[in-house]
Amino acid sequence: MSAAPALRAETLYSPAVLALATQLAACPLIDDLPLLGEARSPACGSSLRLGLARDSAGRISRVGIAARSCAIGQAAAALFAAAAPGMTADEITRATAAIDAWLAGTGPLPAWPGLETIAAAQGFPGRHGALRLAWRAALDALSQGSGPG
Repeated sequence: MSAAPALRAETLYSPAVLALATQLAACPLIDDLPLLGEARSPACGSSLRLGLARDSAGRISRVGIAARSCAIGQAAAALFAAAAPGMTADEITRATAAIDAWLAGTGPLPAWPGLETIAAAQGFPGRHGALRLAWRAALDALSQGSGPG
């Protein structure tokens, strides 16, 4: 019986992940986003500030992000920013729970668009906190009020 192959940084920081991380530049955190949230990973020290605006139905309409994170955290934040517009706080809460379960090995890869690009991060527990940052910061921001804005 052969041993499982060792997980390597090359697997984690693939060209697709690095390209995705650069897409975060398209979502700057600007002053007119009324809901602000923050998250920090105690494991690696990565941090993220996130701003949101919501429409009159309470759905996310805009996202801005300032990340101080590894490429996994930045790539995950870019995935969040691309898919979150149109979602409700409940959908973000459910997605966060699904990501947590997947990272813990108790659930399947969540259906969040593009998450398969950073799926190798599941095998690197030291990157889990960075991967979760955008969803955690969004929950923080969304907890600030129930109306639009």
